[in-house]
Amino acid sequence: MSGESNCKVKHRSHHPSKNLNQREAQEHSNSCSLEMLLRRLRATEANQDDKFAHVLDAVGEFGTFQRRLVVLTFIPNILLAFFISADVFVFTAQKPYCNTSWILAVGPNLTEAEQMNLTLPREPNGSFQTCLMYLPVAWDLDSIIQFGLNHTESCQDGWIYPDTKKRSLVNEFDLVCGKEQNSESMQTMFTAGILTGSLIFGLMSDKLGRYPTILMSLLGLIVFGFGTAFVNTFHQYLFFRFGVSQALVGYTISSVSLATEWLVAEHRSHAIILEHCFFSVGVMFLTGLANSLPHWRLLFLVGGAPVFPLIFYIWILPESPRWLLMNGKLEEAKQILCYAAGVNKKTIPLSLLDKLQLPRKKVTKASVLDFYNNRYLRKVTLVMGCVWFTVSYSYFTLCFKLKDFAMNIHFRQVIPGIMEVPARLCCIFLLEQIGRKWSLVVSLFQGTLMCLLILILPPELKSIMVLMVALGEFSLAASVTVFFIYTAELLPTVLRATGLGLVSLAWAAGAISSLVIISQRLTLLPILLCCVSAILALFFCSLLPETQDQPLPDILEHYPLQTRNMAEELLAKEVAPEGGTGDVVRNTVLDSTMLKLDSDVLSHTPVPGRAGDTDPRND
Repeated sequence: MSGESNCKVKHRSHHPSKNLNQREAQEHSNSCSLEMLLRRLRATEANQDDKFAHVLDAVGEFGTFQRRLVVLTFIPNILLAFFISADVFVFTAQKPYCNTSWILAVGPNLTEAEQMNLTLPREPNGSFQTCLMYLPVAWDLDSIIQFGLNHTESCQDGWIYPDTKKRSLVNEFDLVCGKEQNSESMQTMFTAGILTGSLIFGLMSDKLGRYPTILMSLLGLIVFGFGTAFVNTFHQYLFFRFGVSQALVGYTISSVSLATEWLVAEHRSHAIILEHCFFSVGVMFLTGLANSLPHWRLLFLVGGAPVFPLIFYIWILPESPRWLLMNGKLEEAKQILCYAAGVNKKTIPLSLLDKLQLPRKKVTKASVLDFYNNRYLRKVTLVMGCVWFTVSYSYFTLCFKLKDFAMNIHFRQVIPGIMEVPARLCCIFLLEQIGRKWSLVVSLFQGTLMCLLILILPPELKSIMVLMVALGEFSLAASVTVFFIYTAELLPTVLRATGLGLVSLAWAAGAISSLVIISQRLTLLPILLCCVSAILALFFCSLLPETQDQPLPDILEHYPLQTRNMAEELLAKEVAPEGGTGDVVRNTVLDSTMLKLDSDVLSHTPVPGRAGDTDPRND
């Protein structure tokens, strides 16, 4: 081979001054050969460890079983969008007026308008003041009408909402006149649930499995999602929203891991893309439902009721065979693979199935500390965390900026829902043409650019600003989808869910940062943070390897194989024999190592009588 010929020394010199160069050339030749053999060993092990992909090919790349699995992950995503965005519609703006029913004791026949006219002070423009009332007096109705009331105080007997047609949390729990709960505080509570849920359910999915974690997440949606309709106090509502956000992130992490580990090649990315499209459909479903229902409790009752049929997932949802294999459950993995092949009307050759073996090392030792100890995992987590922070911060900045345009609340939700579906479908083309890494870079760059333009452009250009928001939503939606696909393929099976949970912390951090900065009404800081985070994220993305058409890493020992450069990859393919076995390669490496040690010893041992060696006795 050319690599070996480059390392050979063709002419042997007997001159003392050239003897050292000859030894150095021989050592260099030995090191080159040893390095190539080591690469050959790594390439052979990579091919052996990818046996699971061959088994999935025998099961059927995208047969009936896989299509059914994808559909099962679609359905809950509609409900995820419903529960995530429900706060927008239950905290609608209200116009409260003090309850002055005390005057009905002296004037029971007064209409609501007459009652308000006698008991409520007015603004300079003639409208009624919302949080003040006239002090009650022990007069008769004629005296009140003749002399009027002068002394005001804050509301004593609650509030009334005469202009409100729908029942929301605001008028249910009287969150007005100093008791307001703005959307920023609600979003902070929801984000806190994402923070804790990312850690809890990520670890749980890797320790207990994808199947039980998904079931527990669906149970959380039933208890905390549907159960929100029955809360009696506002603090109970906050607690239930905290619980449902944990269940949401738990399902998202586990379902992405399950789809990633069951599907191969382009089917994996297509499934996750369609799963996210159904999330956008759920946003539009919520918007239509909220517009038609008159009570916020009905919204949770009707929208949360479809969670109950998901109980049948107990009997039909499969576990990830990769996870079973990595956790020492070889027979269970074989059984579920044979079942999947039977559904697809395929047969797995016994010779191929028997090649599935338990990992050589105990994978139970893998823990969250490996994200600090393992250099590759640490790099992936930090880079993806930076990307996730940037996407989250930019997305929430766009959402809060859109509120400044005084658009209808339903219209503000419909625009992103409509734009996100084609954005995610466009990811199919991007992923196939330029791969995972550059698809993420392109979508992130475009989304960040739109966010910067929105923050810089004057607010008078309303139509242009709305267009920029739509394009920003389009790009960031694509970034979210590519991010999940790329991150799931970068992480090993034994820590895939835990890694997704850790990078989800960065999403929560970005959301909280956006909430805090926007609430401070600062002008330059949002732009500065957006620029800095985007530049770092785009730079770090270039350091990650491409995962398209690469085998999924399962254990930590496989993970460095995904980070080889192209030259090493080609060299490994060139050196690796077509029919060579792992034992042959290992023996070759050991023999080469021993020969290198022997040659090193001989090269430093003088041989009497050899030409070119100086005899001490001649000195």
